[in-house]
Amino acid sequence: MFRFLTIGAVAVLLTNTLGAQQTVIKDSLTVIADTLQQDSVVLDSDVEKGFFTENLDTVKVDAKVEEEIMPLSFPKDLPDSVYIQRLQAIESPLEFPFNKKVKAYIELYTQRKRGQVEVMLGLSDYYFPMFEEALDAANLPLELKYLPIIESALNPRAFSRAGASGLWQFMYGTGRMYGLKLDSYVDDRRDPLKSTQAAVKFLQDLYNIYGDWYLVIAAYNCGPGNVNKAIYRSGGKRDFWQIYYRLPRETRGYVPAFIAAAYTMNYYKEHRITPKPAKLNEATDTLMISDLLHFNQIAAVTGLSVEKLRALNPQYRRDIIPAKKNTYSLRLPFDATEKFIALEDSIFGYQREKYFVSNRLVVSPESSYNVPVSAPKNKAKVYYTVKSGDAVGLIAEWFNVYSSDLRYWNNIRRNLIKVGQKLVIYVPKDKVEHYKKINSMSYAQKQAGKGKTITASAASNKSQQNSSEFKANEYTYYTVRRGDNLWTIAKRYPGISNQNIMEFNNLTDASKIKPGQRLKIPRKG
Repeated sequence: MFRFLTIGAVAVLLTNTLGAQQTVIKDSLTVIADTLQQDSVVLDSDVEKGFFTENLDTVKVDAKVEEEIMPLSFPKDLPDSVYIQRLQAIESPLEFPFNKKVKAYIELYTQRKRGQVEVMLGLSDYYFPMFEEALDAANLPLELKYLPIIESALNPRAFSRAGASGLWQFMYGTGRMYGLKLDSYVDDRRDPLKSTQAAVKFLQDLYNIYGDWYLVIAAYNCGPGNVNKAIYRSGGKRDFWQIYYRLPRETRGYVPAFIAAAYTMNYYKEHRITPKPAKLNEATDTLMISDLLHFNQIAAVTGLSVEKLRALNPQYRRDIIPAKKNTYSLRLPFDATEKFIALEDSIFGYQREKYFVSNRLVVSPESSYNVPVSAPKNKAKVYYTVKSGDAVGLIAEWFNVYSSDLRYWNNIRRNLIKVGQKLVIYVPKDKVEHYKKINSMSYAQKQAGKGKTITASAASNKSQQNSSEFKANEYTYYTVRRGDNLWTIAKRYPGISNQNIMEFNNLTDASKIKPGQRLKIPRKG
């Protein structure tokens, strides 16, 4: 009995879209406000530290190769009229305006980040046809394919400090909302096909709300809530450039970066930028797998490298295709598909008991494949062992780092940490000894270091609090909102911990709370 089905190299990308819809694109954007044109010149450092350079800087460029292929000279200090003419010549339902912000990002791409752009151009040969087919099927502007340039630098394994993942940088909640599977083995946010399908649906929904593509792009970055606030605070204006200063700072750079990406992808030759061929096979085929399978089994029998399998199937977090009740896709180089079919029994049978004892999912720590974390520059690594009563927010405060950074460095999901877990934390090199001492401090000492005092009795009882401290029949209700977790909820109520809330509501898993759920918040006795 076959445990897979051949799909074919050209698959239908959209199987459950919201329906093709005629979109009405504005004939032209409102003229950019004079105040924007007269804004202070964007400094190089502002752009270099922009939100999207986090992923752009992870693009690996071989310094020796880059030096060999880098032209001795390339266009610099071009007149603004050249940029304006070129942007106007791009045939698209979107108009591409030019200003100082856009120019700064164009210069970033075409001058200071040329090596990274060469790599992305090579990757675009593999990913852009996929994006274009999905966008075309939904009747959306094909130029939206440039969004993953600024979202992920075309890296399907990109993982932001805020927790967004994949080519289109979906957050956990948004990914689930648009049908992406996320569990211990599969992260569809990293699946190029499925995440593209979800992104198209998301963009359609945003356009139904705003009817303006630059407001859609802004909302894709910062969320509809922030865009709605900017519109309200601007007196109801519904044009990106007119609400520009009401938007979060990151989003103000997002649209100019998108315009600059569109320019660069169209005019890289004029800037003497040469695409660097990607190592991905352009011709691939897809098999549907209906039994448990490990990448090591495929590699051992077919000779394909595990790295190649990971590159073509980035959605599998632990090198395992967890096909038991459902079928899962496996993308292979086109010429390897026939070999896989011929060797099917050998592949599935190879060291079966080692990888799947009694044909069950059993994962050893060394088989896990985690998202690589980029260490911050000029920082030293220290370790902290989680103790009873600790929370992500408290630890971040003690070490003077952002909670989002702490989660990113340690692949923490939904603020879940365990007693005894060792966390990696990056601190200034000249303060390593100071931060190492935190491990041996009591809770009271750590709080005192942040200017907070607690009584000795409170400190000794902190990790032993239970529901007996509270009045059995006195409590208030709290309705869970999107983005909440038990720690952030507990912070709203002095003297209440996340453990108190769990015990009072008979919760066994802190990650199981959902928006709209009503929690009882106990009152101190």
